[in-house]
Amino acid sequence: MVSSSVSALFRFHPSLHIPHTNLDVHKRPTTVVVCSSSSPAPTSPRHVLLQTSLSLAASAAILLGSNPASAGLLSGSTGIESVPGPELPQIDFLKRFNEENQKKYAENDARFRSTPILKELLEKSKLNKEKNSKEIQDKYCIRGAEWGVGDCSAEGMTPDEKDKFIAMLKEEAGVKD
Repeated sequence: MVSSSVSALFRFHPSLHIPHTNLDVHKRPTTVVVCSSSSPAPTSPRHVLLQTSLSLAASAAILLGSNPASAGLLSGSTGIESVPGPELPQIDFLKRFNEENQKKYAENDARFRSTPILKELLEKSKLNKEKNSKEIQDKYCIRGAEWGVGDCSAEGMTPDEKDKFIAMLKEEAGVKD
């Protein structure tokens, strides 16, 4: 329920001005009804035409007024990354310290690479790689023979020949059932 003081506010405040003919002002309290878009109020054909033409004009203005995307005004110029920075002052003490450290690191790396432990580990790693590769190939060959696919397929063999072939592959690979 809204009192008549609310209608007085609408009449005298310029930003909230609603024509007096649209409000029912009585001495008794009245109800203000607000219409949402889900339940439109009865409107005149002139109002519908005006609303439709405004929405069409706004849509046309957006569609026709939009420009294709561009990289901007400075799209052809180079970025700040291509500009060299200022030359920093060289401090002799830090320069000598850095050179000495680089020499120490290079000497330590050379000494470490020539150690027998590293050579032994690299040799073991190479052998393990070859061994693991062979084991993987054997495993897939046995699986292919059992399934009847791939290079080791036993397709076209009798069941007895197939069993002997798979047993021979497992024996060569060192696989135990």
